[in-house]
Parts: sequence; structure tokens; C-alpha cells
Amino acid sequence: MLIRNPDEVEAKTMQMPGAEGVVMRLMVGREDGAPNFAMRIFDVEPGGQTPHHQHNYEHEIMVLAGTGEAYSGDTPHPVSAGDVLFVPANEVHQFRNTGDGTFRFMCMVPTSFDCGNDTCQPTPGS
Repeated sequence: MLIRNPDEVEAKTMQMPGAEGVVMRLMVGREDGAPNFAMRIFDVEPGGQTPHHQHNYEHEIMVLAGTGEAYSGDTPHPVSAGDVLFVPANEVHQFRNTGDGTFRFMCMVPTSFDCGNDTCQPTPGS
């Protein structure tokens, strides 16, 4: 069993074009022995945002703290702590912090993608 606290995991600045004020912590991944899913936690500072992007894998997301907007295409949807989202593969999406504090969300993605960096890419051979 792995037990890990987000405060103990290195926060890596998201370097993707369009990202502003975002850090990611890889909480669980392949290197931890997880064969199916990677769990990541993102912190978005006030006024910050993730890139407006899409990719060929799904996300399951839970907002842990703060308030923000989840964009589906160009349509914003208000979200706050406790909300759960499903972003299908290839849907254009973005997250923005609209509050005064940190907007934190947990994101699950398949481990058939390399999610150790800012973005996930297909793992060779998958």
C-alpha cells in the first residue's frame, strides 16, 4: 500500500503553452506500480489557467478546493470543491481559477499514457 500526502510531493510547474500559474503533483503513477491509472493533483493560482487543449484520453476529475470554471470547448461551467467532472477523450477543455485562493483538483488518467510531465503522451507499445 502506498500512502502519500500532496504536501510531500514535488510540485512541477506546468510548461505547456497557455498554462499560467499551474503546478502538478504526480501522486500515483506507473513507477509506483499502478498498472491502470495515474493520479495527479493540480494547483491553479488565482487568475491562473490550464491550456485550452484536447488529447485522446479521458479524465476523471474531482475539485478539492477553491472555485473555478471548467471549459468544454468555449463554454464555461462554474465548479467548486466537491464537484466531479468527466472529460471524454478528444473534448477541448480548460480549467481557470476564478476565486481568491488556490483552485485544486485531482485528475485521473490512464497509465497507458506517460503523465510524468506537463502533458500525457502515449506510452511506446500501448
